[in-house]
Amino acid sequence: MRTLLRTLFNDTPGNTRAKVIAIYAILLVFNLGAWLWAIVAFHRFPVLLGTAFLAYSFGLRHAVDADHIAAIDNVTRKLMQEGKRPVAVGFLFSLGHSTIVVVGSIAIAATALALQHRIDHVRDIGSILGTLVSTLFLFAIAIANLIILRAVYRTFKSVRRGEPYVDEDFDLLLGSRGFLARLFRPVFRMIRSSWHMYPLGLLFGLGFDTATEIGLLGISAAEAARGLSLWSILVFPALFAAGMSLIDTTDNILMLGAYGWAFVKPIRKLYYNLTITSVSVVVGFAVGGIEALGLLAGHFHLTGTFWTLIEKLNHNFGVLGYFIIGLFAGSWILSIAIYRWRRFDHLELSAPLPGVSGSD
Repeated sequence: MRTLLRTLFNDTPGNTRAKVIAIYAILLVFNLGAWLWAIVAFHRFPVLLGTAFLAYSFGLRHAVDADHIAAIDNVTRKLMQEGKRPVAVGFLFSLGHSTIVVVGSIAIAATALALQHRIDHVRDIGSILGTLVSTLFLFAIAIANLIILRAVYRTFKSVRRGEPYVDEDFDLLLGSRGFLARLFRPVFRMIRSSWHMYPLGLLFGLGFDTATEIGLLGISAAEAARGLSLWSILVFPALFAAGMSLIDTTDNILMLGAYGWAFVKPIRKLYYNLTITSVSVVVGFAVGGIEALGLLAGHFHLTGTFWTLIEKLNHNFGVLGYFIIGLFAGSWILSIAIYRWRRFDHLELSAPLPGVSGSD
């Protein structure tokens, strides 16, 4: 088992398909196990199976929150630019996030409603910390992507002029020069492997203000107050984690496939990085900005049309997440269409790029 996990969470290229199959096998066991647990625990209480489905749907929906999509997609692309094949980024991020939800559910269920006001105070502190971590990470990634975008654009222009391009010299992350590149280089070094997403997921999960998480914790408290055992109550966060990990992992795998298309040929790699990095910069600043402004509005009780809009956006992160998924998918499709229309493959054939193999 240890060997399987070590192989699965190893980001080195090779056996990517086998790793994807293995991680989905784990997710299948996880999801089926959680539902089997629910059926065994609630077979005498059919109504609670409906509550269990609600907890599962919370997890599915929460996984498409904008901060999840932005973090997973950016880290997936970052690791692929380093020559890795990260299949477990979304899975480990969701596990870290779920850990906070499970711990919170246990805490509330164990105390039922007796200490609810004290827990609300802890939740408020966690909300601020979680939002700050998410905002700062997304802003830092967006600024670093801006630096990368400049490097990609310059390289793409030089290749179009017929200048040679050596793939080994194209170190977008660590080879950038200048003050800002040196300043934000530690952001990328912080995430060097898929398993680093687990502690990041923990930090993101500190924000208990998310409606789905509050709803799940409320379910735990309500069922505890009715006399349900702690063991049975844990079904709800388990189902939440199962649903969220399924969607987060799928987002990771889809992005892996999209970037895999781009990395087949050097000129395609350049062009796709140019388009998708532009989108990543916009998404990073937009999502981070919405979170930061929402934190300011809540803390200082700001009012007005603009702040009302910010509040609505923060309360509908799921909708924003769906929009971002569509934006990334649309960018990928548009990138392929324009690439073929402009016949950039012929650019590579007419201006050979020395030192580059035909595959990644």
